[in-house]
Amino acid sequence: MAELTGGIPSQKKKKPWLGQAAPPGYVPGLGRGATGFTTRSDIGPARDVSDPTDDRHAPPGQRTVGDQLKAKKPDDDDEEDLNDANYDEFVGYAGNLFSSGAYEKDDEEADKIYDGIDRRMDERRKQYRERRERQKLERFREDRPKIQQMFSDLKRKLITVAEDEWNNIPEVGDARNKRQRNPRLEKITPVPDTLLSRGLAQNATVNSIDSRLGGLNTPFSGGGESPSWSSPAGELDMRKIGQARNTLMDMRLSQVSDSVSGQTVVDPKGYLTDLQSMLPSYGAGGNVDDVKKARLLLKSVRETNPKHPPGWVASARLEEATGKLQAARNIIMKGTEMCPKSEDVWLEAARLQPVDVAKAVCASAVVQLPQSVRVWVRAASLESEDKAKKRVYRKALEKIPNSVRLWKVAVEMEESDDARIMLGRAVECCPHSTELWLALAKLESYENARKVLNTARKKIPTDRHIWITAAKLEEAHGNCASVNKIIERSIQSLRSHMVDINRDQWLQDAEDSEKSGSVATCQSIVQNVIGIGIEEEDRKNTWMRDAESCITHKAYECARAIYAYALNIFPSKKSVWLRAAHLEKSYGSGKALEELLKRGVKRCPEAEVLWLMAAKSKWMANNVKDARTVLSCAFSANPDSEDIWLAAVKLESENNEHARARKLLEKARKSACTARVMMKSVKLEWCLGNLEDAKNLLDEAVGKYPDFAKLWMMKGQIEEQMGNIHPAAIAFNQGLEKCEKAIPLWTQLCSLEERNKRITRARAYIERARKKNPQNPQLWLFSIRLEHRQKTKLYESLMARALQECPSSGLLWAEAIRLDSRPKRRTKSVDALKKCDNDPHVLLAVARLFWSEGLHSKARSWFQRIEKLEHSLGDVWAFYYKFELEHGNEKQQEDVLRRCVQAEPRHGELWQSISKDINNWKLKTKDLLPIAASKVDDSF
Repeated sequence: MAELTGGIPSQKKKKPWLGQAAPPGYVPGLGRGATGFTTRSDIGPARDVSDPTDDRHAPPGQRTVGDQLKAKKPDDDDEEDLNDANYDEFVGYAGNLFSSGAYEKDDEEADKIYDGIDRRMDERRKQYRERRERQKLERFREDRPKIQQMFSDLKRKLITVAEDEWNNIPEVGDARNKRQRNPRLEKITPVPDTLLSRGLAQNATVNSIDSRLGGLNTPFSGGGESPSWSSPAGELDMRKIGQARNTLMDMRLSQVSDSVSGQTVVDPKGYLTDLQSMLPSYGAGGNVDDVKKARLLLKSVRETNPKHPPGWVASARLEEATGKLQAARNIIMKGTEMCPKSEDVWLEAARLQPVDVAKAVCASAVVQLPQSVRVWVRAASLESEDKAKKRVYRKALEKIPNSVRLWKVAVEMEESDDARIMLGRAVECCPHSTELWLALAKLESYENARKVLNTARKKIPTDRHIWITAAKLEEAHGNCASVNKIIERSIQSLRSHMVDINRDQWLQDAEDSEKSGSVATCQSIVQNVIGIGIEEEDRKNTWMRDAESCITHKAYECARAIYAYALNIFPSKKSVWLRAAHLEKSYGSGKALEELLKRGVKRCPEAEVLWLMAAKSKWMANNVKDARTVLSCAFSANPDSEDIWLAAVKLESENNEHARARKLLEKARKSACTARVMMKSVKLEWCLGNLEDAKNLLDEAVGKYPDFAKLWMMKGQIEEQMGNIHPAAIAFNQGLEKCEKAIPLWTQLCSLEERNKRITRARAYIERARKKNPQNPQLWLFSIRLEHRQKTKLYESLMARALQECPSSGLLWAEAIRLDSRPKRRTKSVDALKKCDNDPHVLLAVARLFWSEGLHSKARSWFQRIEKLEHSLGDVWAFYYKFELEHGNEKQQEDVLRRCVQAEPRHGELWQSISKDINNWKLKTKDLLPIAASKVDDSF
């Protein structure tokens, strides 16, 4: 370093003792005798008793202030206690003698060994310990048994009780006393009018002037009079106050009477009742200070930048909002002088001025801005006569011949012949406007329209609407064969001009074509664009979604075209055939459905549903012979199909061919016997009145299929119909032994007991059913209705328990709404909709609530909402039809009946009780609906 700097002298040697630790016992200043006094800097400032100690001079590891925040002193709570009181001769010290030592791997290994020994010793003693605990528990149970165990010996003796002895046990009587059984109403004595008038007089305030006292005569509650306060010496002139009020009102009315149109904006009749009309309308919550600040700010903007148009417009609108219309007009006219080339300023000035002045403003604006389309349109709108408007538009087109907007508004005001001439000139001036070309083509003849569209296609080769219009034109004149060629050429031409084929846009064009009546164009568009931009594995799902979207938009021809294209690609897909069949069934004709199903059964002969739909369509058309032919072909394709056998039986039985139906069932029991076949055999004999044959078939059926609950139900119902109550109960009980989860079987048994006045037994059965089938709303509903029919208050507690166990059950919430008092039903309905929204039972209860309150339009809208959500619920249709019978016209009633027949409802408590009745086994939906409506309980 010295060499680089040119000989700098070397530094002094550093003293060896600097920076080293002080020797032990060293005290600063001790050598010079500076240890006999203490200063404030040594002991620090004065401290309170509660302050922490200052041990800054303590060793670094034991300081409590300063650097102890960086290194905390270790906790000494775990320091071992080596006192003699903590020592045991056998165990030793209670604490850990080596807790302060380091925990090494040897210690960890030793701990693992000792833990393993402890676990092994614990396992050796486990059996003995558990046996000892079990014996202890048994002794405890012997000393303090449960009530259930105390009566277990008596329960075992119930095995010896016969059925007749059990039935002869008397019912439990009502143990309540006479006052509880017959509660008397609370007696309420009316209060006499004299007492009410006395109470009002005591609390009244009299404001009549007492001439003796010169003040207000106000009686106290104690009967005395209040001391009087003297009135003001000066008298008020009420006449002058009225005159001042009238003057103020006239001034206010004159201020706000002027407006843009020159008419008053204040209603004189409502002026006194609506004083808010006198307030400025410059925003909610605004005040005068804000207006002053905004006015000052905008004034600064105008003065600093007078050529800025938004400043003038904002200032004028502020004055307009505060009711100073004349000031706003003055400001905006000043703005037109400062910004003569601003379109917005001229339009704002024309808006604020009266009509006559606005015309002059627009004339000045046209001089300054002859190329402004908005100014010309505004000027034309100020004219009241069509002739004047046409003159303005023609002048505007002379100045701006390439404005599409001006041509459109001008053409709209002309007759067809003049419009065609103007459109011919318009397409010359605006050759790239598709709308003008299409409008001209619509007004021309067929040959001229084709020429116009060809010319438009050359001028605008990238617009698809011209091609689609050409296809519609050919379809409208019967050239349907040319439609598909035009659509194919359009796609090729657009691709050659680098135009992206947007599939969604073309499908939307197809829907628009269908709505305009161009079905062939719609189908051609779908066939040519439906497969563009879709992966091969996603084709089916995407096309099904597209068809559903078209059905939602009521574009049924588009959906039909999509299904037809999908069936050409997937001819063996049963799901696609079913969707297409449902479309034809819902929105098509019967002939189209039959043609579709005929092709479907050829492509998918194993699809039983298609065969059944084909046979049903023939049957619904009263063509029984063809229906039999279809079913015979279905038998040959599916010889062991249960559904086809049963469909053939239903066809014969519905047409009163009972002998043929019986023979078919015999063949089915021999070749393809199932539980449903046995059930249909029993039902046929039951419907025909052959109860003994039905019982014989039931005995055979329950022997083969004991787990089929409907067989046991039919057996019990037949026994009950024959008057054999006890065998019916036995049949139900036998069925429950095999089918504990069959809820209808439980309810049938309980209903049987209730009909025979054995309420206690019905309660026992339904409680047993709830234990075996927890969280079942149907069983809870039966229990609640049972108690309600018995007119006991137990149904309220049962309802609370049911809603706790099944909080999202629409059945229970609907029943809770019905059973609640009338003032509480709306609140209960809100709670029900929160818990289970879109549940048909809750929505039906709400509709019935509106019905009971006389809100018929709301009730009808709720019925329509339920119909869209769940059209298979027959109870909804019954209530809806009953509602229309009472409050609708004949057309509405027929419409409900038609939609119900189309929906073919299957579910519902009331509906099933009627449709499954043996006496109604031949009735159709249109016959069942009036019966169900007549049995509806409209009291709510």
